[in-house]
Amino acid sequence: MITVHYLNNSRAHRILWLLEELGLPYEVKTYQRGPDMRAPGSLKAVHPLGKSPVIEDEGRIIAESGAIIEYLVDTYCAGQSLRPLPGTDEALRYRYWLHYAEGSAMPLLLLKLLFLRLPGQLPVFLRPFGKMIASGVQAKLVDPQLADHLAFWNAELARDGWFAGGDFSAADIAMSFPVEAGMTRMSAMGEVQAVRRYLEAIRARPAYQRALVRGGQYDYATS
Repeated sequence: MITVHYLNNSRAHRILWLLEELGLPYEVKTYQRGPDMRAPGSLKAVHPLGKSPVIEDEGRIIAESGAIIEYLVDTYCAGQSLRPLPGTDEALRYRYWLHYAEGSAMPLLLLKLLFLRLPGQLPVFLRPFGKMIASGVQAKLVDPQLADHLAFWNAELARDGWFAGGDFSAADIAMSFPVEAGMTRMSAMGEVQAVRRYLEAIRARPAYQRALVRGGQYDYATS
């Protein structure tokens, strides 16, 4: 039985969703964020970094969303379900988006989140200065890059509706969190109809809905 160490309102939702798409039995151990929004220290008993998601399977401890997705698809995916045929252009796109989700998208989204929250973490008398600095960094550095990424997502999805070709794949599961989180953190988005259609399509999948039931609170499901 696969065990998922699941942090509420986190990237771990994607792992439950993938397991539901694969039809695999699993159990969920849920962890709640503290007042500082960080994962509880008890997760360090599972993995030294104390992060989520982490899975346990056949005595293995596997961390990092992309590594977990690759492991589950490689180990349990029959035939070519959830991944393109090897050697195709779609397979190259699939590999790219699996790595892009955490390698390029998430660091930028984390910067956005940090600067949004920065003023509130300062002493009251410093908050006006903190807000001014945070707003300036977002306007000059973070937001222009986020706009480029969003336009990139929209252009790719406009090609055929999914990130790795004409068929739904695990790359779409990997990209779901950056897209959902990004849509909540970007103020000026312009025309991104392909992104909106993608969000409607993934949320309509029965496996996505079942993952919400198993995992509980996931605010990004309505972005």
